[in-house]
Amino acid sequence: MSDRHDHGHDHDHAHHHGHESAHEHRHGHDHPHWRANLRHRLSHLLTPHSHETADKLDSALESSVRGMRALWVSLAVLGATALVQAVVVVLSGSVALLGDTVHNAADALTAVPLGIAFVLGRRAATRRFTYGYGRAEDLAGIVIVLTIAASAAFAAWAAVGRLLDPRPVEHVPAVAVAALAGFAGNEWVARYRIRVGRSIGSAALVADGLHARTDGFTSLAVLVGAGGSALGWQLADPIVGLAITAAIVLVLRDAAREVFRRVMDAVDPALVDRAEQALREVPGVRGVGELRLRWIGHRLRAEVAVVVDGEATVRQAHGIAVDAEHALLHAVPRLTAALVHADPAPAPGEDDPHRALAHHTAA
Repeated sequence: MSDRHDHGHDHDHAHHHGHESAHEHRHGHDHPHWRANLRHRLSHLLTPHSHETADKLDSALESSVRGMRALWVSLAVLGATALVQAVVVVLSGSVALLGDTVHNAADALTAVPLGIAFVLGRRAATRRFTYGYGRAEDLAGIVIVLTIAASAAFAAWAAVGRLLDPRPVEHVPAVAVAALAGFAGNEWVARYRIRVGRSIGSAALVADGLHARTDGFTSLAVLVGAGGSALGWQLADPIVGLAITAAIVLVLRDAAREVFRRVMDAVDPALVDRAEQALREVPGVRGVGELRLRWIGHRLRAEVAVVVDGEATVRQAHGIAVDAEHALLHAVPRLTAALVHADPAPAPGEDDPHRALAHHTAA
């Protein structure tokens, strides 16, 4: 027996929205629970719920709106920062500042694939894309990683070229000011993106924030290069350019690891532990079988098998499955859908009810 419901889930767990099932469930659950827990029922009664299909998408849409806002605000800030730095690059000829400017510009432009992903993520599931379009965020994350790699390659090329052909840096004070502006702009954007990304569960947005944070520190490295140039050391600028390249490679490693884990459906093991604990506390659940969690964009889905009394009726087992799903929605942040399968507890001498599937599992 399986019971499936889709929910838009508030991050603070104040409420969750609508069940999508083969059955229509009213707020109080029309069928009686054979081991009803009074406290659980009261909390269910006192917590606002909605079973409207339209309401189900509210928190998902809110997450996408917040993500879009973070993207466009950071695009404006980083775009303005890169523009100021570009003017100084033309005046000074600093390759260290050039690398920082290109990286800032690339970071700003990553808002485009992420913005497309957030827009696609709002689309409803179809018969072809039955899980919706949330995985577009993972594709955007791959584009971001490739963008970081390209900016690292360009910064290395410019720095090596200047090492082979040293030139003095002009307008050193302007370079120093541009470096400080780059640090301030990037650090602000990094904090903003990471905060929003973690809040809505977007790995791509968090990766983009980490990218911006490293840009801020590379801007400070440009400041060091400007100081060396002011003291007459011409190699200071290209050496700092190489240091910036190394920093970009480090953030590339972190961002690639984050995106790779998301593409491979990795989740924090602590979330799995949290889900199992919540399920074990549900009245009527005798055990927890296979439990799977996966990200679809910045939202989680769950699949789980729970063991119930083998003598329970279909309605009773279904009621336990509903309560198990309800517990998951409140226990696991950003979980919006769960598929709960009820297995009967084995009786002495009874055949394994899943024996017919054994040869498929082995294959």
